[in-house]
Amino acid sequence: MRRGVAGHRRPPEDPPRPAWWADAVFYEVYVRSFADSDADGVGDLEGIRSRLGYLELLGVDALWLTPFYRSPMADHGYDVSDPRDVDPMFGTLGDFDVLLTEAHKRGIKVTVDIVPNHTSNRHSWFKSAMAAAPGSPERDRYVFRDGRGPDGSEPPNNWVSVFGGPAWTRVPDGQWYLHLFAPQQPDLNYANADVRYDLERTLRFWLDRGVDGFRIDVAHGMAKPPGLPDMDPRAAGFGGGEHYDPRFDDDGVHEVHQMIRKVLDEYPDTMAVGEIWVHDDERLARYLRPDELHLAFNFRLVLTHFDADAMRTSIERSLAVPRAAGAPATWTLSNHDVWRTVSRYGGGAAGLRRARAMALVELALPGAVYLYNGEELGLPNVETPPEAMADPRARSQGPQFSRDPERAPIPWEGSLPPFGFSRNPRTWLPMPPEWAGLTAERQLEDASSTLSLYRRAVELRKTQAAFRVGDELEWYGAPAGCFAFRRGGKGGLICALNTSASSIALPPGELLLSSSPLVDGRLPPDSAAWLV
Repeated sequence: MRRGVAGHRRPPEDPPRPAWWADAVFYEVYVRSFADSDADGVGDLEGIRSRLGYLELLGVDALWLTPFYRSPMADHGYDVSDPRDVDPMFGTLGDFDVLLTEAHKRGIKVTVDIVPNHTSNRHSWFKSAMAAAPGSPERDRYVFRDGRGPDGSEPPNNWVSVFGGPAWTRVPDGQWYLHLFAPQQPDLNYANADVRYDLERTLRFWLDRGVDGFRIDVAHGMAKPPGLPDMDPRAAGFGGGEHYDPRFDDDGVHEVHQMIRKVLDEYPDTMAVGEIWVHDDERLARYLRPDELHLAFNFRLVLTHFDADAMRTSIERSLAVPRAAGAPATWTLSNHDVWRTVSRYGGGAAGLRRARAMALVELALPGAVYLYNGEELGLPNVETPPEAMADPRARSQGPQFSRDPERAPIPWEGSLPPFGFSRNPRTWLPMPPEWAGLTAERQLEDASSTLSLYRRAVELRKTQAAFRVGDELEWYGAPAGCFAFRRGGKGGLICALNTSASSIALPPGELLLSSSPLVDGRLPPDSAAWLV
């Protein structure tokens, strides 16, 4: 076949560049807890803007902002009353535009949280539904049903809320509405055209303002199976484990993600990542098909204890899922819903050593990485007294289920609370005085600090040629309680992890970085190292 006139061959085309998110380091900003500019004790958008220099210094590629939309704050912004406006607690739309513009000037992309599964019960739609009759168009936007039993006094099925108790609340006319989370968060009905159109409208509103993508809350929710069959009572929380849980991961949810993807495809270089608590690997891979999500959180590392063999298994399974779908892997060790790594790995000095080691493991892996604000400071959970807890789960399920311990505000500077987070000493959650040694200011000046470790690791990830050799992992033989892998074959980065009680010899290579100082050239327990 003729390919062109002799002497006029086309120059070879450069291979397509990977999408920016494929290996990006994202940084989750829990907006309430990051930086407070107006002295009300709650973080805000202007506070984030004022700390962009720090984020640039840390080297992150993109931000994920938790919800800052209008909300009664029953679940700290995940109960949205208007998804296309900023709650006055956090600022204005003008503040958001300035933050976005200045982040982009620094080369930092901005993604925002979208909460499509439910609204606030103060949303205008739900107010209309409550005022309307059963069977009305207003009620069809939500999941209203008649109750069971001769007088309809029993819930329509046996579903339970993720926050504890039944997933149904009865209204004065006798019907029940579904809420998979708090009663103030009624679930939407995605079989309704108004609901689908409104989500599209919200996506376009923020994309038109220039956001770079979305984190989709409860991305395995939205669709509900016909007939709303009972769940296996042993299924609990997200995903249901091995037991039948029709509350989540219904096949119809993929139509919602296909709609979202069609919108995103109209805006070049934008992306979506899903919060997906699905345990079945094959079902998880479906969310990453080419016409659905770009990235999907895989929480296996979050759920794995500090043991090299268990971690290796989690890594291998976590790589297999996106590989099967032709998508990048997505790694995270913490977020605003789970214990901080220092506390999860045992707390104290040992917990900090292990958290530092796992930071190097995570940042060595191919794919996108999500860091949680304060993780880079080595923050532990905060012992929050029950009377100071703000999380609705603490009220509905008990203090032991509170997510407040991992949500305390960030310590920036100084020697006393609120450590520069706010000018108001009464912060929305208390800050412990013992954080004086963990402030960003103090750690920036200490080459051995956790913040310095993260900065160096993120810098090497961007600049070191060994990260660009390839994405396949090759595992070394290693002593019990240890592992070592190399990325991309010869010339690739080597990462070694020691979870044993003894120091070990490192694989051959030049040391780039270690989470703890070597002892006589050997990697000590609870440590990781990078080599080339």
